Parts: sequence; C-alpha cells; structure tokens
Amino acid sequence: MSDDDFMLESDEEQYDFEYEDDDEQDSGDVDIENKYYNAKQTKSSDPDAAIEEFLAIPQLESEKGDWGFKGLKQAIKLEFRVGKYDKAVEHYTELLTYVKSAVTRNYSEKSINNMLDYIEKEAENEAAQRCMEQFYSLTLNCFQSTNNERLWLKTNIKLAKLLLDRKEYLAVTKKLRELQKACQREDGSDDPSKGTYSLEIYALEIQMYSETRNNKQLKVLYQKALKVRSAVPHPKIMGIIRECGGKMHMSEENWKDAQSDFGESFRSYDEAGSLQRIQVLKYLLLCTMLMKSDINPFDSQETKPYRNDPRIAAMTELVEAYQRDDMHKYVSVLKKNQDILADPFIAENIDEVTRNMRTKAIVKLIAPYTRMKLAWIARQLNISEAEVQDILGFLIVDSKIRGKIDQQAGILEVESDGDVERVQAMRTWAGALAGLYSTVFKEGEGFRHAELLAQTGDGGLGTMFSSEGGRPSRAAAGKGKKGGKGAMWATTGN
Repeated sequence: MSDDDFMLESDEEQYDFEYEDDDEQDSGDVDIENKYYNAKQTKSSDPDAAIEEFLAIPQLESEKGDWGFKGLKQAIKLEFRVGKYDKAVEHYTELLTYVKSAVTRNYSEKSINNMLDYIEKEAENEAAQRCMEQFYSLTLNCFQSTNNERLWLKTNIKLAKLLLDRKEYLAVTKKLRELQKACQREDGSDDPSKGTYSLEIYALEIQMYSETRNNKQLKVLYQKALKVRSAVPHPKIMGIIRECGGKMHMSEENWKDAQSDFGESFRSYDEAGSLQRIQVLKYLLLCTMLMKSDINPFDSQETKPYRNDPRIAAMTELVEAYQRDDMHKYVSVLKKNQDILADPFIAENIDEVTRNMRTKAIVKLIAPYTRMKLAWIARQLNISEAEVQDILGFLIVDSKIRGKIDQQAGILEVESDGDVERVQAMRTWAGALAGLYSTVFKEGEGFRHAELLAQTGDGGLGTMFSSEGGRPSRAAAGKGKKGGKGAMWATTGN
C-alpha cells in the first residue's frame, strides 16, 4: 500500500475519543487563579481590598487546595503589615489546617518558615512581637503533632531569639536547654546530623552570655562553637559568633584577637548580606584605634568598598584624626556625631580611645617646657584640670615623663632630658680625670725624677732645655762627665 492510499484511507476513517468532562473544573481553577492575581495587583494601592479578595479564594474551592493556601498566606502577611494582628492570628490558625493534607509536606514547611521570617522582619513594636509569639506557639503545636522535627527546631530557635530580644534570659535558658537536648543523641553527645541547628543554638547562648557579661561561660562556649565541624552554617550565624568573640576579647583588652574576630565577623555578615556588617565594621575601626595601629583598616579587599560609606564616615574621620594625633579634630568629630555613642559597646570603649588621645596630646604639648601650670594644660586641651592631673600622674608613674606635680601650686615640673644628659656627661668626664690623676701622680713616676735632680743640684726643669731655640746640644746627647743621666740636655752659651 502506498503512502497516498494510506492517507486516503485514514481520512475516511473516523476515530471516536472519549474525553473527560473537565471544562467546568478548569473554568473554576481559572477563575480562582484570576482572582488571586488580581488581588496581588492591588496589594500596594488598596491593601484592605486585597485582603478581602484573598480571603474569598478559599471559599471558591470545593475542598482545601493550593489556591486557598496561597490566598490565606497573602492575606495574613497584609494583615500583619497593616496592624490587624488579631485577624492575622485567626487566619494563621486556619492556614495551619492546610498543612496536614491539602498541600505537600515540603511546600508547607517552606511556606510556613518563609512566613515566620517575614513576620520576624516586620515586627517593629510590642504588639507585633506578641502576635509573633502567638504565631510561634501555634506553629509548634501544629508541627509537633505532625512529627515535623525540622520545622519544630527552626520555630523554637526563632522563639528563643524573640525571648532573647526581649531580654527574658530565664525563659531563653530554659528554651535553649530544650533545644540542646533535641540536638543530642541518647548518650548525651551532639548529633552530627543536626550540627547546623546546634551551631545556631550556640550562637544564641553566646549572645545571651555576651549581653549578661558572663565572660567565663562565653569563652568556653565560644571555643566549643569554633570546633564544630559537622555543620555548614549560615554565614550570619558565624558572624554572630565572631562578633561576640570580638567583644569578649575587647573586655579582656586583647586587641589583636578582637581585631581578628571583628574582621571575620564583618566578612561573614557581608557574605550573608546582613546590615549588621556596618556596625561590626565600626567595631573594627574602634579596635584599630585601641591597638594604636597605623595600619589603614580599609586596605583589605573586603572593607575597601565601604571607605566612603556615609554610615561609617564619622568613625573613619575619628580614625584619621587619631592616627594624625589631631586632638582638636578628634573632639570636633565626636561632638558633631553624637549618634556614634548610641551603640552601648562603642560608648563603653570610646572613653579609652579618648584618654589615649588626650595622653598623646599632653606629652606633645609639654615637650618644650620644664615648668608649667596644670590649668594652662587644661585650657589648651579643653579638658578639666583634674583629668590633666590624673593623666600626668599616670605618665610619671609609668616613666613616660620625668617630673613631679606640685598639687598645692598646681604646677608640673619636668626634668629636661638635655640637663640629665649634660650632668651624666660631666660625671663621666670627672671620673675620667680622677682616673688620669691617680695613674699619673699616685701610681706612676710622673715628675718625681725632676724633683730628684733639683735636690742633687744637677739642675731643674729649666736646665732641661737650651736657651738657644730650646733645642738640646749635641754634646749632651751622650753621657756628660759630671751630669750623668741628669745632664742629658746641656745648655750652650753664646
């Protein structure tokens, strides 16, 4: 049979196919989808109308499905944003009923986790935080009954973080112990399969110890966290751990290790895209000044792009003034940018930098003088006389300057280094002369032979030289008949 015959025969045949009657169902899905996307378009312009549209979507489904789940998610986010917290909790409770059968386990877990992240970022007041706590409680109750341990751990970590932000340290401690137990094996050792969660728990506990100034426990836990090798942590978690480690080293005045930790923390936050990187960069600049280092912290590839960032411009100017020993510029920058002191950690440590700056300024100011009034020094540096006296006392005790303070008269008297050197040189010279005198006149013969000649009548010092040009005669070169050795030089007459 040819191809043409086959085609003709095929055209004559009629094939009857049975199609399922899904037109009505497809039409319903299209209407729900259109309603969903129309509501999304009005989210920014009219959030209340969008909320109503999203909440109407679940009612259009004959049974719980994906579109109803999506509609509720969008409505809850909008309600939380506009401050309708009670409605948000009510509809979130309804949303959790979908996770058991209406949507897949992975999709529901991802969606719930993203929603909790969104709420955490948007919670800017106390009412929002109370609502967020209710969300966490509802989530824990829901997923504990479904044995979803992963989401249960994530939600509990978020709840612990919320309690830490509210400084409820007893509740945080209790929650952390519960989480640590969940991340351990039956024998009490850490479960390697949950290393990432363990590191997040360590980070929260380290933060708590850092805030409560419990450096002893902080140091133990910090070293333990750095030894965890079974996890691939989020960069932000390592940023938190390193930041707290840097603060711990700063409290111990271990500037070198503090600088290293702040540098690592900045790189981790930068990799995570966290805004905390700016604050940690300020800590790094602060540590540079406390180290009394002349190295520019913006020479590294990671920090170079932030050299001209307006958020750290004030700290950059402080570092430049400090490295130039420009006291007046330093004070001026500090007065104009009081927001620097809004951070308690910077406010606590900037005083040490200021004191170092004033100490260097005093040493430079008094260098040309040997006697001056404390009140004059105070006026020159625009600080109190008591602080001047305190700094000078430290310098004298530390042997940075040689001098004494007359507290009654309010005068500083400085021993000049030049005077000390001259006195020392004169003492050395006098010692050398005494040694020479002892050698010549006491231990050696010196001029005793001339005295002997005077006593024997063979002539004195005056006869040693001839009157003719002071030169000795040739006859006297040998032994004389009468003079012996004493007549070594004979005088010749005219």
